[in-house]
Amino acid sequence: MSEKNTRKNILAPSILAADFSVLGQQIKEAAGAGAEYIHIDVMDGVFVPSISFGMPLIQSIRKVTDKVFDVHLMIVEPERYVKQFKECGADSITFHLEATEDADALIDQIHALGCRAGMSIKPKTPVEVVRKYLSKIDMLLVMTVEPGFGGQKYIPESTERIRRARELADELGVDLDIQVDGGVGQDNVHVVLEAGANVVVSGSAVFHGDITDNVKRFTAQL
Repeated sequence: MSEKNTRKNILAPSILAADFSVLGQQIKEAAGAGAEYIHIDVMDGVFVPSISFGMPLIQSIRKVTDKVFDVHLMIVEPERYVKQFKECGADSITFHLEATEDADALIDQIHALGCRAGMSIKPKTPVEVVRKYLSKIDMLLVMTVEPGFGGQKYIPESTERIRRARELADELGVDLDIQVDGGVGQDNVHVVLEAGANVVVSGSAVFHGDITDNVKRFTAQL
């Protein structure tokens, strides 16, 4: 049985869904309403089809909030850039297991920079492959859509993957944050929480409409 109820549940609004003409203002509003993390998706057009943003944007928005910057690298060879992301304001850096040839070294590299180290897996990557890394990482991100585009629908099979990830962590006695990203809104957040996730990324369901109201409705369920 998972001990998920002893862990802090956290909302991480994804700025991918924000209005970039007023990005700083919207981040402040989300943070003021109770969001503890700001989730930042970095996409290179190679590992995933889309291109999003990089270091200059992160450095700019670092000035508007002291909330945790949760940087999700959807890029090839992420080890090339983790130092720069730390320098521009990242507090937590998550890389894809599928994007690096030496995950152990990358985890060590991120920790040496003073950041929390997260590992992410795509929907088709077997959950079991992360077992050997769980005692080294601070967070496992279970993608609940194919990475690369916002606004996708939650993949139902993800629920069992989240549950298995939590079981693995519990079997190893690891106090691990399990994050989910993709298609999670106020109508289904209970599903991922019950499965064992405790860090919830949501973009459209936070930044589309009344941000303060959206965040408060989310956090009331966490």
